[in-house]
Amino acid sequence: MPASASVPARVHPLAVAARLIVLALVAALTLIATRDPGQLRWIALLLVAALPALLAPDHPIAAPIGRFAEAAVTGLAAGSVAAAANATGTIATGFGAEAILPYLVVPLLSAGLRRRATEGAALLGVAAVAMVAGGVLVGDGDAVILQPGYLAACGQWLVLGAIITFAADTMRQLMTPVENKPQPYAEATRLLTQLRSVARSLPGATLDPGGISEHLLEELRQVAPGHRAAVLSASGGGRLVVLAQTGAERVDWEVTLDADSAIADAWASQQPQTASRSQARSHQGGEASSLVVPLVAGVRTIGLVILEADVPNAYPSAVVARVTEVTGPAALRLEAALLFDDVRSLATNEERQRLAREIHDGVAQELVMVGYGIDNAQATLPEGADETAEELRTLRGEVTRVITELRLSLFELRSEVDRNGGLAAAIAEYARTLGTSAGLRVHFTFDESTARLPAATEAELLRIAQEAITNARKHAGASNLWVTCTVDPPYAEIEVTDDGKGFADDRPDGRYGLAIMAERAERIRGRLEIRPRHPSGTTVAVVLGTSARRDSVRDSVSAPEGE
Repeated sequence: MPASASVPARVHPLAVAARLIVLALVAALTLIATRDPGQLRWIALLLVAALPALLAPDHPIAAPIGRFAEAAVTGLAAGSVAAAANATGTIATGFGAEAILPYLVVPLLSAGLRRRATEGAALLGVAAVAMVAGGVLVGDGDAVILQPGYLAACGQWLVLGAIITFAADTMRQLMTPVENKPQPYAEATRLLTQLRSVARSLPGATLDPGGISEHLLEELRQVAPGHRAAVLSASGGGRLVVLAQTGAERVDWEVTLDADSAIADAWASQQPQTASRSQARSHQGGEASSLVVPLVAGVRTIGLVILEADVPNAYPSAVVARVTEVTGPAALRLEAALLFDDVRSLATNEERQRLAREIHDGVAQELVMVGYGIDNAQATLPEGADETAEELRTLRGEVTRVITELRLSLFELRSEVDRNGGLAAAIAEYARTLGTSAGLRVHFTFDESTARLPAATEAELLRIAQEAITNARKHAGASNLWVTCTVDPPYAEIEVTDDGKGFADDRPDGRYGLAIMAERAERIRGRLEIRPRHPSGTTVAVVLGTSARRDSVRDSVSAPEGE
């Protein structure tokens, strides 16, 4: 609901009953004090003044006006009732005002309970002025305002009104139950438990942004057929990433938000935008219609849906309305999936950094000390202990190897996809470092689009590539390593090939590494492929999405030996 939409007023039954009871009370007291049914006209006026408070107690204008009217009528009525009581001789010297002044509590208490101390003070001022006016304007000969009973009654109720006004906020705090604020970790535990329960109860038990985006495009195809469509979301670097895409040809969408495009306008305005040109930088020209619909959850834009057709005026207002009916609910689903991805990535990265610190500060330092101890033992060996010296040298070499492996493991744990560098750069840095340590010739081939994959997807692809490269270094006995990285969101393919002895099915550690890579690929809805290389070696590839279909290949880089 828009922020400007009016909120229906809530009628409080207890407040209505309290006002009616007080009105009945002052009506009875007025009749007793004056014995004049004509004085009940003030009760009728009070009832009319109370209508806004009865019918719209939370209205920002009508409710305060009603309270001011009640205070004014009560003050004016005090003088009239006091004069009528004097005339009948029931209550002398102006004390008859006590019959109607108790109603002054009603508007003052109502304002005080709403924490409107300034309004309460203003009500007291209006009531005081009305009491003076009522005391001056009525009476034959002697004005009621000059009678001590009238002054005493008015002064008494003004003092009581001031006490009620400034004590009402304290009363409200005493009546409001104290809320125990949960501790940060307790609150985090509660929210994560709820997230786990909700994730398990979702249709298909999935919180995958790519799957949700593809399902959204399928729904939109039924209401707005076109030639191309995509779902984009924001990345950490202020750019857009492609979550899903359909069409005969892959499109190089405009992914910057500072360009002059319908994409940037829709993101900034949070309103659907139509254009008579394509929103792709790779479009060849010709007639085209574009519709860009923002995915808004609450007040935040979380993504965009782009629909394009190679005909003019393909998206009239009726089509836009149908599209927004579909994208509205989808925005909430996509936001939940993106938040879940962020939480999972933060937890994973934090755990990797923790493990890296523990290895560095624990076992790695202890192994270094063991190496120093072996060196000291070698230095103090007596002459002729050749057999012992050889065993110590072998042991020292094994410790050095283990320390090297630990350092490479630390490098792997701390490796991340840089926000500005991209996936290919992160894989190249890792392959270059491990290739140098193992004496491998590393050959790179990169075909990376300017568009980026979601951060969580890039992280999983990096881990798969790291595992494949590590397996080739440790077990293949290879001389060359070929690393190919093709990224054209939402499509991506990472391929690691070696010329070693091939993959041994009976090797337990290899089976475990394969299982890890397969789990990671499944998590991002990709597929893992293992195939032999002829005449020798193994190829490990992970493929995300469908193969790119482009007329020309973007700038590729092929460099031997990590260059």
